[in-house]
Amino acid sequence: MAPVRRAPPQRIRKAAASQREHSEITPAVAAIVDRGVSWIQKRSLVVFLLLVLVGTLRIVSTYSVLSHTSDEPAHIAAGLQWLSEGKYEYEAQHPPLARVAAALGLYFAGFRSSNEKNMWDEGLSILYRDGRYDRTLTIARLGILPFFWVACVVVYIWGKRYLGEPGAFFAVFAFSFLPPVLAHAGLATTDMALTAMVSASFLATMVWLDTPGPAQTLLFGGTTALAVLSKFSALPFLPCALSAALVWYLITERPRISQVLRESTRYFLPLCGAALLMIGIIWGGYRFSFGRIPPLPMRLQPPEVAQGIEPIPGPSSFRVPAPELFEGIQEVSNHNDKGHEGYLLGHRRESGWWYYYFIALAVKTPLPFFALVLCGLFCLDRGKGWGVGLALAFSVGILLFASLFSRINIGVRHILPVYLGFAVIAGAGAAQLLQSARTSRAGRWISGVLVVWLAASSLRSHPDYLAYFNELPGDQPEQFLADSDLDWGQEMKRLTVRLRELGVHEFAFTPYFPDLPARPGLPPHHPVDPINPSPGWNALNVTAVKAWRLGMDDTRPIWPERIKPTEKVGEGIWLWYFPPGEVPRSSAVR
Repeated sequence: MAPVRRAPPQRIRKAAASQREHSEITPAVAAIVDRGVSWIQKRSLVVFLLLVLVGTLRIVSTYSVLSHTSDEPAHIAAGLQWLSEGKYEYEAQHPPLARVAAALGLYFAGFRSSNEKNMWDEGLSILYRDGRYDRTLTIARLGILPFFWVACVVVYIWGKRYLGEPGAFFAVFAFSFLPPVLAHAGLATTDMALTAMVSASFLATMVWLDTPGPAQTLLFGGTTALAVLSKFSALPFLPCALSAALVWYLITERPRISQVLRESTRYFLPLCGAALLMIGIIWGGYRFSFGRIPPLPMRLQPPEVAQGIEPIPGPSSFRVPAPELFEGIQEVSNHNDKGHEGYLLGHRRESGWWYYYFIALAVKTPLPFFALVLCGLFCLDRGKGWGVGLALAFSVGILLFASLFSRINIGVRHILPVYLGFAVIAGAGAAQLLQSARTSRAGRWISGVLVVWLAASSLRSHPDYLAYFNELPGDQPEQFLADSDLDWGQEMKRLTVRLRELGVHEFAFTPYFPDLPARPGLPPHHPVDPINPSPGWNALNVTAVKAWRLGMDDTRPIWPERIKPTEKVGEGIWLWYFPPGEVPRSSAVR
């Protein structure tokens, strides 16, 4: 008989001590976790409102710091024209909901449209009117804040319905602490409205499919109409998200075709009612206008676009309700066919990249958020799998469409709704980690580190949520992205203050966009020479350098790409100083 091998006495003592420690600590930790979960469940609504309040205060505090971005004046002008003139003629490429929301406070404050020749001039004249720029911009941005609240409500209801507590709490926490969400919730643009209403429509559709009653039908039809009025991206986003959800349903439930056909009959009449409601709300969004769609250029095929063929006007159309709606859809389609000048990883292209949004998400999203999403995906085959699967279908459906078909790659804001679905998954992941923390030391550490890391990275980025990048790009985010992901013209106020501090009386500057009338307090300036810098101070927007190269093609060297800036103003403007007589010439920077 072989002798029995015994563990050394020292190892036995260590194992016994570890067992005693585990038996002593685990019940105490489990009790703390249980009390925390119980507290959240009992005060669920209060905790939710507290998270929304914190997010609101963080958003509002950016209003006085960041100047208007490129698109804000145009949106404000179009919305005020809708309110004060009863027409919508500046541009049809964006529907009116978010624009009217941004202009509503200004309208009640006594502002009226002055009918400038284009919406950018009109918007700038509104912002600088009466010398109360900060107040005017704040009023406009406050009009978008309710869409942030709606998005948070959708996350909360989604979490409560499919995850329970504390999953709903963590989902709202994750969403309301995302820098890209905070950034675009604080601007008078259309992206937060799209995020709120597309997600609300998707969730309302899921509720309606469970119970197609009158209240559910009203909610389904109303939210879908508002999604369309928020941004035309909703028209492809919603079908793609719902198609992905259908695939998830077929995979998980495996229903019989006869069962599906039998069940579908009860949706016919409610669907007709929802469609009528959608039509009425959308038409009302265009003030019940009725007329002909203006002749638009014929849609070109990709080979024709590549050859530079100019589109020719199409034939006049017949009279329709809300002609601006159909005109806008056609304009967006033509814009996408033509493409838009974009920037990614040091390259410029008008046709976009299929992987653009994957990279944008990878560098613009806090890393702990990704970790929580990965943890949430492990819930797909568990009790909360249905809700997590719907959230995944929602985000992946939108992301795949944008990646495969969008040729307009100018910012993660164009797929901002995907963050809502991912936030629900992150909430499930955090709840799962919290559950494991009852018995696992590793679970306690992982859950604590990820939650604290997410909160810290978000708070540290204040107030520069627009220019937020995670740790992956290091200190050179401009090598990855530009435009509305980094520099959208939001640093002009900071530039004015910094030049005043430096005592600058004149400088060279090529701004992100023409800012007329001249910004108060900004010293006189002349355009930057892309080949040779000027003596004294030179200032440039990062987007002008990286994405536009100051109008130069890629074969010509430009000095801002060769000389390290003296300092940075905020995250989006670079400053150089060259003493007179020491200005490098083009030969020195080649």
